[in-house]
Amino acid sequence: MRELLDLAASRGVPVVRTTRDVLDRESQHGVHQGVTADVDALPAGSLDAFTARLDPPPLIVVLDEVEDPQNVGAILRSMDAVGATGLVRQTRRAAPLEGAAAKASAGAVHHVPVADTVNIARAVEQLKAAGVWTIGLDASAEIPYHQWDLTLPTALVLGAEGHGLRRLVRERCDSVVSIPMRGHVGSLNVSAAAAVVLYEALRQRSRGR
Repeated sequence: MRELLDLAASRGVPVVRTTRDVLDRESQHGVHQGVTADVDALPAGSLDAFTARLDPPPLIVVLDEVEDPQNVGAILRSMDAVGATGLVRQTRRAAPLEGAAAKASAGAVHHVPVADTVNIARAVEQLKAAGVWTIGLDASAEIPYHQWDLTLPTALVLGAEGHGLRRLVRERCDSVVSIPMRGHVGSLNVSAAAAVVLYEALRQRSRGR
């Protein structure tokens, strides 16, 4: 705590001492460990900004009705780890990027640009028009994810747990791939699935360096 207070003082961040009840309320009753902070959100991203440069090729994640904040936070954490370009999500039925999502992201929410869109299917079409390959992830797809060339400009499209990609969004994707499963469960948690494919993209893009 002393180190944290010294760091705040050195950066000119004002510190207010308050009660645990206030901290509980400010953190929406999350595990705050005695400290909360008000942090400005990143400026909103945009699809145009994500596709403005194709060198290096963008690596974008599109979330189709993924509402669980823990999953969204974990996906942002994986995106930051691999240096992904940005996240696209729908303005409605999307997890807020604060509280549980921010904590699960381990701070990545403040580094990964996020673009909100009214219509995910239309956003997929816009990405395709900009030269980005849109790759849906679905457990029933026949193509294993590692067989796709992820060195290309890529947008990974992920659906919510339970129902997966909506039909209209899936039909808009250039291709749909799956993660092979060898055990008893049929699929991975959406954030775990995102991490698997994102790191495959990093592996492919790192070859020959």
